Amino acid sequence: MEEASPHTDKREEFLTARQLAGLLQVSESTVRRLAREGRIPSVRLTPRLMRFHLSSVMSALDGTQTKTRTRRTPPPEATDDTQLSFEDLM
Repeated sequence: MEEASPHTDKREEFLTARQLAGLLQVSESTVRRLAREGRIPSVRLTPRLMRFHLSSVMSALDGTQTKTRTRRTPPPEATDDTQLSFEDLM
């Protein structure tokens, strides 16, 4: 009797942009654009290499999953909106 490896029990398949594009019947550039915009989840392995988890992508496209990707832009700095009077300027 063969024992299952602990890594194979929870192993999930990740797709390339080309594979996902074929399944979704869209272009590879559309898949990359959707990932860049944060509309579908992706795993970035290197600056040029992305993988996609099919069930997560399908959930995101169905609208059942909240947006998981965070933007890398820093939060806007707090501004002081208090109104100065003419007397404050003098």
